Amino acid sequence: MKLEDAKNILNDIGQEHVLGFLDELDESAKESLLDQILETDFSVLGRLDEENSGERGAFAPLAAMQCSEIESRRGELYEAGINAIRSGKTAALLLAGGMGTRLGFDHPKGMYNVGITRPLYIFECLINNLLDVVKESETWIRLFIMTSEKNHDDTVSFFKEKDYFGYKADMVSFFKQKMAPCCDFDGKLYMEAKDRISTSPNGNAGWYSSMIRAGLDKILADEGVEWIDVFAVDNVLQRICDPCFVGATVLADVSVGAKVVRKAAPDEKVGVICTEDGRPSIVEYYELSQEMMDAKDENGDPAYNYGVILNYLFKTSELSKVTDDKMPLHVVRKKIPYITESGEPVKPTEPNGFKFEQLVLDMIHQLSTCLPYEVVRENEFAPIKNLTGIDSVDSARELLKKNGVEL
Repeated sequence: MKLEDAKNILNDIGQEHVLGFLDELDESAKESLLDQILETDFSVLGRLDEENSGERGAFAPLAAMQCSEIESRRGELYEAGINAIRSGKTAALLLAGGMGTRLGFDHPKGMYNVGITRPLYIFECLINNLLDVVKESETWIRLFIMTSEKNHDDTVSFFKEKDYFGYKADMVSFFKQKMAPCCDFDGKLYMEAKDRISTSPNGNAGWYSSMIRAGLDKILADEGVEWIDVFAVDNVLQRICDPCFVGATVLADVSVGAKVVRKAAPDEKVGVICTEDGRPSIVEYYELSQEMMDAKDENGDPAYNYGVILNYLFKTSELSKVTDDKMPLHVVRKKIPYITESGEPVKPTEPNGFKFEQLVLDMIHQLSTCLPYEVVRENEFAPIKNLTGIDSVDSARELLKKNGVEL
């Protein structure tokens, strides 16, 4: 029955070649391939014409709650936030589906050791940051961790091996991000092995639909979670569910709060929070016109001055408004390893096909209101994108040391 279902799916989308090696596979490999066919969302193949077709709307600045206002209202914001945390209304969600490839590390990125005189892993830094709030509030915060097909087992095993870095194990839930198939420029699916369609994670906006697919949205409903702080794995300094941020977002009564930093330069390579056609949005650095970079606000400061750091506090009751089919699909040209019809492996040196992604920044635009919340860059923004240089292991280590973290 499973074979017939798989054949019907492939026939409907004209991808029968996926079963081309079926007779060569043992029973376990056959079962694995059939399961993958039944679980994969092939609808993205019907959206190939969206490549680079997205027209942007009219941008306008969006004012942030600046550090000076946060400081002057600290008591009020803190009280609102700590009360939300203590009443179990907040949860955290770590986007951890990536590998450490750019760091020369063939394991989940969060397993990378940033320590110098002692082991200190990226995952450990983040858990320590969340534990600060747990201790301060005397309340355990529900933590979800989104992995990917490629790193799930390693990630779960690592957390168990490290005893969850002191976090309460039954408050941690792992789930896999949905995968999207990869294809050539004509829409034909690539096979990465005789028993495996080539796939890639469907982008960091896939966290909510992947959560629902795993049945974990039931936890949100059962436990009365009203806010969920979604954050990236690679920023080792970020504060998670910190009370003032939670309180500011709750009191502002918005759909989402977004942590932001002042740009280091007008052309810094960070996405900028703004509005687009009257709704909150993020414009990528390469989309900023010279006019936007030169624009000033009423105080004479740059109007598009706040870059996002991928730390968002979503109101859970608003998430039903965000659906995959409403969001732009980023059809990206990539180098995709594959096997030929004769089973020979090929590792391309130039882009040879498409990967499909939906990005969390596009979720923001589906919502009606957003509070940009300024944080001090040196205290909360230490991204690890590269091994050396800007936004690297080296720069993150320096910032960790400046913030009193023993390496």
